[in-house]
Amino acid sequence: MDKDFGNGDADLTQLEKIPTRVFETALEGSKYVAREIANLVKEKAAKNQIAVLGLATGSTPTKIYDELIRIHKEEGVSFKNVITFNLDEYYPMDPKRLQSYHRYMHEHLFDHIDIPKENINIPDGTLPPEKVEEYCKEYEKKIIDAGGLDIQILGIGRTGHIGFNEPGSSKHSKTRLIYLSKTTIIDAASDFFGYEYVPKMAITMGIGTILIAKRIFLLAWSESKGRIVAKAVEGPVTSEVAASFLQEHPNTTCVIDRAAADHLTRFKCPWTLKGATHEIEIHFDPQMIVKAVVWLSQKVQRPILRLRAEDYEANGLSSLLRQEGDAFQINIKVFSRLRDTITGWPAGGKPQNVDVPYKKAKSTKPQKVVVFSPHPDDDVICMGGTMIKLVKQGHEVHTCYQVSGNIAVFDHDAQRFADFVTEYIKAFGLPGLEKAQEIETKLNEFLKTKQPGEVDTEAIQTIKGLIRKTEARSAAMTCGVPRENIHFLDLPFYQTGTVKKKPLGPEDVEIVRKFLDEIRPNQIYAAGDLTDPHGTHRVCLDAILRALDIFEKEGAEWYKNCEVFLYRGAWQEWEPEKINMAVPMSPDELYEKRLAIFKHQSQKDPPLFPGDDSREFWQRSEARNKLTAKIYDDLGLTEYEAIECFVNLRELRKYIKI
Repeated sequence: MDKDFGNGDADLTQLEKIPTRVFETALEGSKYVAREIANLVKEKAAKNQIAVLGLATGSTPTKIYDELIRIHKEEGVSFKNVITFNLDEYYPMDPKRLQSYHRYMHEHLFDHIDIPKENINIPDGTLPPEKVEEYCKEYEKKIIDAGGLDIQILGIGRTGHIGFNEPGSSKHSKTRLIYLSKTTIIDAASDFFGYEYVPKMAITMGIGTILIAKRIFLLAWSESKGRIVAKAVEGPVTSEVAASFLQEHPNTTCVIDRAAADHLTRFKCPWTLKGATHEIEIHFDPQMIVKAVVWLSQKVQRPILRLRAEDYEANGLSSLLRQEGDAFQINIKVFSRLRDTITGWPAGGKPQNVDVPYKKAKSTKPQKVVVFSPHPDDDVICMGGTMIKLVKQGHEVHTCYQVSGNIAVFDHDAQRFADFVTEYIKAFGLPGLEKAQEIETKLNEFLKTKQPGEVDTEAIQTIKGLIRKTEARSAAMTCGVPRENIHFLDLPFYQTGTVKKKPLGPEDVEIVRKFLDEIRPNQIYAAGDLTDPHGTHRVCLDAILRALDIFEKEGAEWYKNCEVFLYRGAWQEWEPEKINMAVPMSPDELYEKRLAIFKHQSQKDPPLFPGDDSREFWQRSEARNKLTAKIYDDLGLTEYEAIECFVNLRELRKYIKI
């Protein structure tokens, strides 16, 4: 850990009923847990004993498994003395299917270490229904016969489930067949290429089974897990949040990254905590001052400039008064900080004769602007209004789509477009009709027998990619971006045809670096929505950051004065204390943005991967933009129809390691 997050500070962690360690990044937290596991394995081996591990699947433990593989290969730690028991498996489930946890465990860990195959235990999703109950009893017995679980690692679901123990599961539950909740099925839909293809049941270890483990690690990464982590760690013990039962376990550690810790009291509002014999003294950095004052304004429902000293004192913020002095001066400072984020000229160039309450532009010259979009629709969903402003204000705007997005297209759309191409060639008497008909025939034959989650043929992937590409081009042009300024990178990490992608590689970074070096922009916009359910946003951002680090090290002249802003997507918005630029939209501009989003027809009515929100993307986007405007209004700032928000990368890196 590079920063002090209050780990072990009894004053700050007093509400945490599960001991919680916060690391700056998921990688650091994963390495910590992997080292604890490796140390146990070595200690047991030295005593000629067996280490019994309870393992989890999903995106959460992947970095732990990567580190265990590294430790095995580079440090020579053997896993021959290890027996493993996995938490769960879908039912029914063929172990060879892409979504099988059998396949997951072998691909992510077992195929890369020296664990004996007979020591691997994963629930069997192929059993006939009448044999499942007896099998579950035997699974329990095998755990006990092995000596019990020495370490159990757990992720936490959006409903607080551990394993597949859904809300309502008993503290004493054992390994069993369970029906999955609608929320869990929705969360799994992207892996199965549709809600209807997700198995409705699973075999899972029970909460009682988990609680007999000698040591438990509860893991969570990213902002998306923040609220449920707080409920599990600080809330009451309840069957509605299965992870809360871990409060009653004598040796559980919650291991999270800084993003997932955001809703713990020590980060959200530490000034509300009280020491046993003294008031907790808190040092407020500039961002924390804004956070505290915004929190206070919202709590007492009074605009910032009307907050009084007694408001601060009555709500645990006396230490802020002592640090900063007069309450009104604090109000002025925070109000001015938020007011100065507002600009209708995001790249500068405000004419001298325009009298609007925006901060002065840095430059009157047209700027080169690059808008990176991970998927082909993120640009217009997240910052379509700002794109429209930038174009109208005379700047040279380039949009750059990093991946094809071809897995997020329904099969029937691919059939429809293949049919269109055939009919188009036929109608105009163009050459290539036989080839087009051949492709269409093979496409239809494949789709007739296609299994849920099966990888599309190369031809179908190409057609689906073209659908997303033409929609993206149409949407960008609706925002006024010239056709020649629309770019498609098709980063290699994405080109697998499945939800699971390859790791980011040097070739991905080089493609981004080369593109930026050709444009040499004055401004860059990129997706900072690290909670994207599919993980693509984070990988695409990492490709950009690594490319920018190269320019930084090389001392590239153009990059020294380049501003980099991060936007967030349809899932959430930046917190007020982090916002560096807020771009307001009029009702007409908001409508123009909606029209651009509408160009993505394959992502409407509904999209293939809607996530946990049933609204369409344009509805989510507008609601979020209007909510941001309301927050600014309630704080006492100017009232706008809607606002798009951005964070300056260099400013963000002062507080968060990304």
